Order: sequence, then structure tokens, then C-alpha cells
Amino acid sequence: MRVTSKDGVEIHHEVSGDGDTAVVLVHGWMGNVRWWDAQRDAFAPTHRVVTLDLAGHGASGRTRTAWSAEEYADDIVAVADAVPAARLVLVGHSMAGAYALAACPRLARVAAVILVDTLADLDAIPSLAQVEPLLASYRADYPAAVASLLPGYLFTALTPPAVAARLTGEFLSVTGDVAATLIEPLYRFDVRAAARAVDVPVRGIGAATSPDAALRNRQYLRDYAHVALAGYGHYPMLEAPDAFNAALRAQLVELGL
Repeated sequence: MRVTSKDGVEIHHEVSGDGDTAVVLVHGWMGNVRWWDAQRDAFAPTHRVVTLDLAGHGASGRTRTAWSAEEYADDIVAVADAVPAARLVLVGHSMAGAYALAACPRLARVAAVILVDTLADLDAIPSLAQVEPLLASYRADYPAAVASLLPGYLFTALTPPAVAARLTGEFLSVTGDVAATLIEPLYRFDVRAAARAVDVPVRGIGAATSPDAALRNRQYLRDYAHVALAGYGHYPMLEAPDAFNAALRAQLVELGL
């Protein structure tokens, strides 16, 4: 299925299952709808499950010229507006967590936002200046950056080798210039301001954090809690799908969704 984002880019999405609550799953950097296959299979019997490819990713259009967090949020809004469900739960992984927060106030039916291994400490978000050396390394020699730099950020000893190999191949499906362009908007976006505008419960699922981090997040998010999946890397939905699905289902049950 395809819808048109605000700037005219076509956004590919898939819908499975049925129910009054639609779980809208949004991948992170260099991702695609296939990252959520295990969640689609687990939740389609009880929920409407929606997956989408953000612009520049997967089967969605790549003609965007002004890349920004707002445009990525437009992609989510365009898909969500096409979903016939009484309630929406926005699930954003990695960079898409910020874009789910940005989209939330624009969608009256959103009942909750789930952040997957992202924004666990809103006071510790790196600035564009801090990540410029990494983006420069993408543009200079992307294969070398993927091989030498990214594993330390993204994988752990518990990451299955097949998952690491799959993701590495997906990262290398584009040039370094494209890879940098797709992630840079995250670091030009005021995520804390977006968080303050969210008035629904927000839950985090991902790596273990300190209790102080959750307290700091509650300065910006009115209703926030974090569930740790200790030991796994940046992709719990792929690395430990059963554990991740159990954590996500527990959050939906707690929130009455």
C-alpha cells in the first residue's frame, strides 16, 4: 500500500490484522518494514499492525529534497491518517522515536508512544557538532565506518551473528552520502521541545539505563517509564524478538491497549 507524504513523496506501508488499536511500527536509520516481521506475526491476531518505510528507505520514494525531522513526521502522519482504527500506538525505533514524538500531537487518535532503544535520556542527546565527525566518516569511507565504528555502537555479544550480518548488508546498500543525509535531520531537531508537546503515555523499551535517566525524561514527558532488555544491542525486535514482543505486549496491557 502507498500514501503520499506532505511533500509528494510516496510512502510504502503494510497493514495486517484487525482491531480497535493499531500499532504503527516505524523503523530506524537504514531500516525497512521487514525489521518488524516478528512483531507483525505476534500482534496481528489481537491488533491492527501497520509498518511503513520512511522516505529514502525500503520501498518508499527517494525524491525528497529537504530532509528534516518534520518531513519524516509527515510520513508517519500520512500513513496513520489512512489507518481505520479507533486508537493508535506509535512505536518508533532509534531515530524514528523522535519522529514519532513529533507526529504524536498531530494525530488525535494516538493513545501512547513506545520508544525502542532511543531517547532513554533526553538530557544526553548529542548535538550535530558532536556527530559531525561520524557523518564525515560516512561520506569519506562508508564501508570502513560500517566495519570499524558502527558495531561498537549497535551490537553486543548477544547480537546474533546473522542479525549483525543482515544489518551490515542493509547499511551498505546505499552510499555514505545518502546514509549521512538520512540520519542528519535527527541532530538538527529539538527533540526535547517535541517531547514537551506530547500528552499521552510514553514508554521506552531497550538497553538498561539508570533510574536518574528516567527521572530526567519526566522533566519533558508527562508520563514516562522505561523497560530494560539488558544485554542486547540496538535492535531488540530483531535480536530477541520473543523478549521484545513480551515487553511490548506488557506495555500495551498496562496501558489498556
